[in-house]
Amino acid sequence: MIPQSFKDMLSSGEYTGLFQTIAMIIFIILFLILTWYVFSRPKKYYDQEANAPLEDDNDDQPLNN
Repeated sequence: MIPQSFKDMLSSGEYTGLFQTIAMIIFIILFLILTWYVFSRPKKYYDQEANAPLEDDNDDQPLNN
């Protein structure tokens, strides 16, 4: 039987556990990659980003219209 849609594939009890396991593994891998990326950045990078809204962007210069 060919499933009508992706929802039909997920709702059938035959492979539901497999799909849930694959989704959990993908989520854990992506979470670990994101966590590693955040903690591998130097602290100086985050200090510069935290102070970015406070820096002057030459707002005191008049607009050229």
